[in-house]
Amino acid sequence: MSTPTSTPPAAPNRSFGERLKSVPTLKTQRIFALIVLIAQAGITFTGSLVRVTGSGLGCDTWPLCHEGSLFPVPGANPWVHQLIEFGNRTLTFVVAAATIVLFIGVLRANRRQEIIALSVVSGIGVVVQAVLGGISVLLDLRWWSVAIHFLPSMILVFVAAVLYMRIAEPDDIAPTRRFSPTAQWLVVAAAVALCLVLVTGTMVTGSGPHAGDAAAGMEGRLQLPTRTLAYVHAACMYLYLAFTLFSVYILRRDNAPKDAYNTSLVLVAMIVIQWAIGVGQFYLGVPRWTVPLHILMSGIVVAFTAFLFSHGNRRLPLLEPGQYNTSTS
Repeated sequence: MSTPTSTPPAAPNRSFGERLKSVPTLKTQRIFALIVLIAQAGITFTGSLVRVTGSGLGCDTWPLCHEGSLFPVPGANPWVHQLIEFGNRTLTFVVAAATIVLFIGVLRANRRQEIIALSVVSGIGVVVQAVLGGISVLLDLRWWSVAIHFLPSMILVFVAAVLYMRIAEPDDIAPTRRFSPTAQWLVVAAAVALCLVLVTGTMVTGSGPHAGDAAAGMEGRLQLPTRTLAYVHAACMYLYLAFTLFSVYILRRDNAPKDAYNTSLVLVAMIVIQWAIGVGQFYLGVPRWTVPLHILMSGIVVAFTAFLFSHGNRRLPLLEPGQYNTSTS
């Protein structure tokens, strides 16, 4: 925790307009960042609902929902499928709005270039994701187009999690290395292994039964044995877990900061939950209800991997909630 510093007292009974015009405090900035993080992970969850309900082509073109109409058209497709797909598309605007509010907030708070850059990446990433989603629809949900729509979402979750951590750090203090070189290497290796887990996971899904729309069927699916791909995916998961467990051991051995060590323990717990869901999918034949859970946990695991990575180098002491950007603000 940082040493308390004097901060300007909050003006009593300020109007809503005055609050909007004021420079956001650290507390407000982190709330904005948390909303972006939740939104980035949440839209992958709603995207999985589109897949398992077969609603991927509920809106059969892009950027319009149907030819000549931005909105669902009665009778064009089952109304449930249109509603789910259109709702998922609409959430893109919610995520975009959240990133814009965050960008304006950190800009008004005059934050350092690193934070501004991460907020810009989050915003641009939303636009890129919208385009990739449109391409996957125009290509009738071919497995590889859906994969390249999902994977950048995980990158954006990672970026949002790092941004959430970095915002709490003062801009006028240099970063401090908190992990030993061995621990830092293991954390990075675990992150790389996680990339393999995510890529192979999209391949398993791409060969599996949930095409994203009944009309798509198995055309455009990955023509490889799902069981074999599941074994490869599991091997990558065990590699990721091994690197993470080794990093936990080294952090414990090196008497690493408690906040970093606790984060590593939570990460291991999340990985185990994700593993259990994956094993259940394998033996139950990938029932629909397990897919959204698996996707949601993917976002959580990515976020905590980013949290642990961010603990390796931090600007300390952290800002107090009422401060703005520097240790003396």
